[in-house]
Amino acid sequence: MKKIAITCIILLLGMSMFSQPIPAEDENIPYLMTFGHKAETSWGDDDFSQTFFALIPTEHTSPIFIRIFDPDCGGKIDEINGFWDTKMEYSVYGGVGCYSHEDAQGIDPVGNYKSGNLLATKTFGENPRYDNKWYTFGPFNPTEGELVEKYGGYVFKIICEGITGDDGNMYQYFVSTSPTENKRIEGANAFAYEYSFRMHNDPNEVSHIYPYIDDRTIKVVQKNFDWDNDGVIRVVSVARAGLACKISGDDGWAQSEFIILDEEKNTSLDFQFIKKKSPVVKNNNVVISVKNQYGELLPFYTIPIGGVPKYKYSIGVRKKSN
Repeated sequence: MKKIAITCIILLLGMSMFSQPIPAEDENIPYLMTFGHKAETSWGDDDFSQTFFALIPTEHTSPIFIRIFDPDCGGKIDEINGFWDTKMEYSVYGGVGCYSHEDAQGIDPVGNYKSGNLLATKTFGENPRYDNKWYTFGPFNPTEGELVEKYGGYVFKIICEGITGDDGNMYQYFVSTSPTENKRIEGANAFAYEYSFRMHNDPNEVSHIYPYIDDRTIKVVQKNFDWDNDGVIRVVSVARAGLACKISGDDGWAQSEFIILDEEKNTSLDFQFIKKKSPVVKNNNVVISVKNQYGELLPFYTIPIGGVPKYKYSIGVRKKSN
């Protein structure tokens, strides 16, 4: 039943859905973040590796390209630690097992998390040629990804790892139909099981992630790292106006759990990252993941399944039980 429900939802949405940048506009996240493997975790990265999956619907048959914005580690956007000495490795995987292998769906870079066929890879150090510019992998035939029937499409895996140094790399992806432009793919989406990202410096900006809640989920456990006590993390859904989560301090973890309401099943949640006004925390890097009651990780979709959730007052009002 789980696979059927997810397939139906994604196929229905795919008719009107277009791929977004990674991160997407609705997420309002400036950059993905990965540090060199010699960095202290207090800079905000717990494992110096990040995995994303790109979903291409079976209806799309023309070549695709995976584009990276600011792939080098140096220059205007990235975070220096003393001097630039960091190299970043980006790798694209497809084929059987690139998604379905258990290790690929974990949040730690252990075991066979690089499963599948390696389709392309490149390592970047500090290089003005790529600073604040796009680099393109591809072309790829969509069928080079792994066919995942429950998602109705082919899945590619993108891994970014800090293989040397201790500087911070800020970057974005875009899955495109063009090698030179960001052209959207109808019905495409992207998701991750753990998000490592840079917060805005402006306290008026609110960032979002959107985990999908299937009909098996009755409890959610969120876990965040190195939030630096920078305001609040609030959960909004169709059935609740705002639920505060426990937040982490510097170089530490915090977690909290809450029960899923019936109205929230088969919808997305909106985790909102709301900065405090004063003192302003700058260059804050955050890691977050969400699990269900079985310990299964829930995917964060760049395009939230069912749309951005809006609190419905009529749903939220309940009679008190006797």
